[in-house]
Amino acid sequence: MSSKVSALDMPDVPMGQLPEHLHLQRTRVVCKADAPVHTEGIQYSGAYASIGVDNSVGVDSFCKSFKVKVVRLTKEEIEFDMIGIDASLANAFRRILIAEVPTMAIEKVLMVNNTSVVADEVLAHRLGLIPLNADPRLFEYLSENDAPNERNTIVYKLDVSCKKGSPRVTVKSDQLKWLPHGSELQMDSHDISSKAKSYTSFSCIQDSLPEFSKKPLGVKFDDIIIAKLGPGQAIELEAHAVKGIGKMHAKWSPVATAWYRMLPEIALLKEVTGADAEKLVKKCPVNVFDIEDIGNAGGKKAVVANPRTCTLCRECIRGVNEELVELRRVKDHFIFTIESTGALSPEELFIEAVKILEDKCDRVISELS
Repeated sequence: MSSKVSALDMPDVPMGQLPEHLHLQRTRVVCKADAPVHTEGIQYSGAYASIGVDNSVGVDSFCKSFKVKVVRLTKEEIEFDMIGIDASLANAFRRILIAEVPTMAIEKVLMVNNTSVVADEVLAHRLGLIPLNADPRLFEYLSENDAPNERNTIVYKLDVSCKKGSPRVTVKSDQLKWLPHGSELQMDSHDISSKAKSYTSFSCIQDSLPEFSKKPLGVKFDDIIIAKLGPGQAIELEAHAVKGIGKMHAKWSPVATAWYRMLPEIALLKEVTGADAEKLVKKCPVNVFDIEDIGNAGGKKAVVANPRTCTLCRECIRGVNEELVELRRVKDHFIFTIESTGALSPEELFIEAVKILEDKCDRVISELS
């Protein structure tokens, strides 16, 4: 009588490594013509314990697998690959970049005169969205109990008019002038005998400070249109910029956008040759596929040449091609793009986001200990 053999001991179940179909399910999202599959993450450490595979995440294994590769870097944009992390971490960086990395933005606008067609509230809103060329790390937050001073406030002045009989005047951001002495407007006082006070309390001139002496606190872009003045119209105002984060208002968000996508992976399930190969190449609008010659017989076959450019339009798997091509996304490989508004360079923004996430982790650890 033959002894019973456990299914787990059968030779077709490799011990210590995942079968191909389970490895695909664990590490890839497969994009079908109608919907993606295997989108969930396998987080449970003992998910594959029965076949001797450890699915736990440790600090050592994370440090070995985690990588950052910069693909493209300009003054305003960076594209880099983050390899070996979960989607939750990639999304944490994205959310921090949008909402929690601080910048300087115009918060208070003191209107002296505005006879333009732009309402005061709309004009103040437009001013708040102008990126400022000021490093937020050099400033402090202004709380309700603090007085505006040289360490928490930047003051700008705008004074433009269009004379009668003159052509229309375009008011641009380069006409915002930095006032290093602070506010020039006086606050209303009921006490006639007391000395008039301005809206700021600067103890020194801002451009006398070493961090501001070589880099004036102007605007990042000089050609942003604020308003257009007709003959006889004028705008005179004072704008006060303070430090804030995107959670409070979008004008403090340091990025035009921060987004990521999983690395595309295209697999040819069968060899595609001849006329079918040419059809497949023509179907893709971003030239993911290319033609390769087969030996001396003059034959041709399709190959995956540029998988990174795939936009998941699914044109290549529509119709009869669905059995030939499989679109995948690598679950732990993210292509991250950051577009800065200009206050900080894109690489500095990511470093600041890492520091903020580190502070969050430290607070959680301190609360639990």
